[in-house]
Amino acid sequence: MTLDENLLASVDKVVKHLGTTRSAFTRQALKSALREVRVRELERKHREGYKHKPVRHDEFGVWEAEQVWVEP
Repeated sequence: MTLDENLLASVDKVVKHLGTTRSAFTRQALKSALREVRVRELERKHREGYKHKPVRHDEFGVWEAEQVWVEP
């Protein structure tokens, strides 16, 4: 893996502040990035699903009574 010097310097500064290692920081950053990609893909699929099968006007009407907020 090749990183430019400025990025590496920024990472080194952060890991020192966090008290961790480059490897640990990189592992966590990669896991976070992969999770973000997965969430974006699921959101895209969700949007596509609603494009192919939009919500009907009365589809959730049965739940209307459940949506009432009651103040304690």
